[in-house]
Amino acid sequence: MRIFVLALEGVFDTGLTTVLDSLTMANSLACTMGMATTRFDITIVGIRPEVRTALGMQVPVHDMSDAPAPDWVVLPALNRMTGEDLVPVLGRNDVVDAFGALRSWREGGARVAAACTGTFVLAESGLLDGGEATTTWWLSPLFRQRYPKVHLDAHRIVVPSGSALTAGAALSHVDLALWLIRNYSPELAALVARYLVFDSRLSQSAYAISDHLSHSDPLVERFDRWVREHLDTTISLDVVADALATTTRTLTRRLNGVLGKTPVEYIQDLRVERAVHLLKTTKLTVDRIAEQVGYADGHTLRTLLRRRIGKGVRELRGA
Repeated sequence: MRIFVLALEGVFDTGLTTVLDSLTMANSLACTMGMATTRFDITIVGIRPEVRTALGMQVPVHDMSDAPAPDWVVLPALNRMTGEDLVPVLGRNDVVDAFGALRSWREGGARVAAACTGTFVLAESGLLDGGEATTTWWLSPLFRQRYPKVHLDAHRIVVPSGSALTAGAALSHVDLALWLIRNYSPELAALVARYLVFDSRLSQSAYAISDHLSHSDPLVERFDRWVREHLDTTISLDVVADALATTTRTLTRRLNGVLGKTPVEYIQDLRVERAVHLLKTTKLTVDRIAEQVGYADGHTLRTLLRRRIGKGVRELRGA
């Protein structure tokens, strides 16, 4: 599978290297393990002959005219943290030229992917119009206002929609790369994830909660979305099953098959994920956060956090 990684001036260093490292690791592990799977032919391309990352490192871009047509074009984030900094960049000459290149690749049959602020470049090109997308959480209001033709689903980390794939905040470049790998080999994606992401030690457990749902069947994805949208309520499995037009037995079987978890365990994972985020990014009381993640009081939440990730509220807030 041929993948172009499009590096624009000021590309986010971590985003660029994460995508490259993940795909390169997939090739290496497939070879080492003797796995018969598609090899990822990775080419870094640029709109201009010279490109530097946000940290000033020169990117060795290739001439696009010399490379075979891609199957995928991946656009890592631009290193802009605020809307005030990002919006002017979308009018920069090389970025405007990138819109045409992206549309040309799409017309040639390629699919397009972006993470974090890179999703704004895809949206600005018009390639996300009429479909679903996600973006980095703190710029969601700007995205929604600027691109009304795109259905923004800010609750999901990775959103495949038609010929486009979008991912959320900075570290979701990993989720995006794993989705691409999994689309061709779930076994290889699981192997890369074990080497790259997952660790049984508690310090990383809070970051592995999403379990890279994008490989799952549509029912599991709909379950994930529904639960995220109702985390502040008491969730009954019967109610969820009715809302998704399925049965509790089918839902339980499918979640176990995809995630190796029961629905109740996964709901708890999502509650922990949301609570940890709120503890680290807001000054809300523990009781108020407990309400927002569906628990009656802060004591219940404290107990769950200590049991699931081995940390208390003070440790999480201090981090």
